[in-house]
Amino acid sequence: MRLSIVIPVFNEEKTIVEVVRRVLSVPLPVDEREIIIVDDGSVDGTVGKIKSQIANLKSTKLLEQNTNQGKGAAVRRGFAEATGDAVIIQDADFEYDPADMVQMLEPLLAGKADVVYGSRFVTNRPRRVLYNTHYLANRLITLLSNIFSGLNLSDIETGYKLFSASALKAILSCLTATRFGIEVELTAQIAKHRLSVYEVGISYNGRTYEEGKKIGWSDGLAALWHIVRYNVFTRS
Repeated sequence: MRLSIVIPVFNEEKTIVEVVRRVLSVPLPVDEREIIIVDDGSVDGTVGKIKSQIANLKSTKLLEQNTNQGKGAAVRRGFAEATGDAVIIQDADFEYDPADMVQMLEPLLAGKADVVYGSRFVTNRPRRVLYNTHYLANRLITLLSNIFSGLNLSDIETGYKLFSASALKAILSCLTATRFGIEVELTAQIAKHRLSVYEVGISYNGRTYEEGKKIGWSDGLAALWHIVRYNVFTRS
């Protein structure tokens, strides 16, 4: 079992080295792990830190986007380069704990799931309390996505999404989102392809804007259009 861990990065020089260290150190139930870091045009010291402290590590690959294109573009490029039997997205900050990948792998390894979402809301794990506006926006986006997709997920905006290689192959050519709309688009394509989806409760250490959080109100508004676009007007 080989797990590909795709890490999209934009201006995360303060966290990227430690995130990769944690990903490498967590005891996962796999034989091999492949780390694919996609730098999305960082303009701080992120790339320098990756090249000096990470890029030469075993099974670690750095892909560089010349300009900032958005999380969706970085995720899609990482997916295209992945060679694992399963592929997971890992954010480049401390919001998601790599230790939670252990329980996320369980439904997939048991042959029950094609896709596993890490839910921040169906969980008894610790969750940092932050912005009520973000919580309400997330609940609204998830509700509307469920109405259009026919699924009953609790957290479509989660950064932790795990795919079997066959599931990812089925949907990869359909993906077009460049920014945070990738979360809605992935969910829409999962529903269109009738993939088996499980949710697993995870912990969440959300960041404030002062700490580097990037998603904003404009992305929330865009998500409402993405729900219609990717569920109604996009091919499977």
